Amino acid sequence: MNNSILRWLWMLPLVLFISACGSSPRSNYYILTAGSGSGTPPAGETPSLGIGPMQIPEYLNRSNLVYHRQGNSLEISNTENWAEPLDEGITRVIAINLAQLLNTQDVRFFPWHPKRAPDYGVKVNLLSLDASDRQATLAAEWLVYRTANAQTVRRRVSRLHHPLPEGDTGPGQIAPAYSQLLWLLSKLIAEAVSDDMEAPADR
Repeated sequence: MNNSILRWLWMLPLVLFISACGSSPRSNYYILTAGSGSGTPPAGETPSLGIGPMQIPEYLNRSNLVYHRQGNSLEISNTENWAEPLDEGITRVIAINLAQLLNTQDVRFFPWHPKRAPDYGVKVNLLSLDASDRQATLAAEWLVYRTANAQTVRRRVSRLHHPLPEGDTGPGQIAPAYSQLLWLLSKLIAEAVSDDMEAPADR
């Protein structure tokens, strides 16, 4: 066997590898976005808010998009990804939503300096965030409290739904649907803060 043939045989695995890489599907990246709409800001002074900590389920703690299929089955995409850590994206969007809904510019993120604590703290424990063939769902335990004395203002477990078009759920539908669910959750949180601010001082 001559040298030229041997040389091509040695190069063949490299050529096949490069060809395989060139044919790999392109990765796509998605972000969550803040909602748009009108809220009912509290009368008088606007509150300062502290957001966090944010907790998400371990199965969502990845860059890949996760789809809920039949039964207990989950599908993890190889090419559809979040452009930022999901917990950070959720925290960012809730902060923007609450700033809009409560008409405040004073929003801080956990941990904050104890001597410069905000008026209200907001904790969210995301229990599930799923998309099936018909709807996106969010379940979360959330807490609003006064940081001055750690007194609970409102603690709830909320389950929210957002319809999706019939048929197979596409990746382009996931981020907008999740963003809408976070807007609905933010409205519940904002309502708790607003109600507390408008309650009688001698409560």
